[in-house]
Parts: sequence; C-alpha cells; structure tokens
Amino acid sequence: MEYVQVKMSPEGIPTAVLCEGREWVVGAEMVRWFERVSWWEEQRRMPKGLGRVDVEVLQLQVRLGRNPHSALTTMVLERDGLGGGWRRRVSLAGAA
Repeated sequence: MEYVQVKMSPEGIPTAVLCEGREWVVGAEMVRWFERVSWWEEQRRMPKGLGRVDVEVLQLQVRLGRNPHSALTTMVLERDGLGGGWRRRVSLAGAA
C-alpha cells in the first residue's frame, strides 16, 4: 500500500486525493466503515503503540483533475493508525 494525501473540507469530508503526483477530485459521496485489525495473525503480541483494534476505511469515487467529464474511479483508502495518514489499498478504474 502506498501513502496518499487526502484533502478535507472544514467539515471533515474528503474533497480530493493526492496520489502519485496527481490530484483526484471526489465526485460522489464517500462510504466509510471500520474493520477489525487481525494483528494476532502475524504477531504474538499487539504491537507497541497500537491502541486500536479497528481501522477506518474510505471508499471514494474520484476523477482525475477538475474535469467533470472524466471517468470516475473507485479508490479504497485505509487510515494508518500510528501516523494518522492514509494509504491506498486499491484503485478500480471504471468501477463507478
């Protein structure tokens, strides 16, 4: 997974994603959910500093740049619990 920068509105709603030097503008309402972290599958103890058992996930419909006619792409982002940033799990072109 690669790190991305998510621009937010004053209300905390994602407006754009900066990824690989390009800006992807959010073109539809986001979907947000939380998933259980299965840390025990890879480690015997919960990692130090990891005081969470859930991870926040965003599914965004984004378009490249500010062209309202460009195709929507689905991006799935996961919040990094330690640093608070976002990582891109997957992008699905034409899945909108």
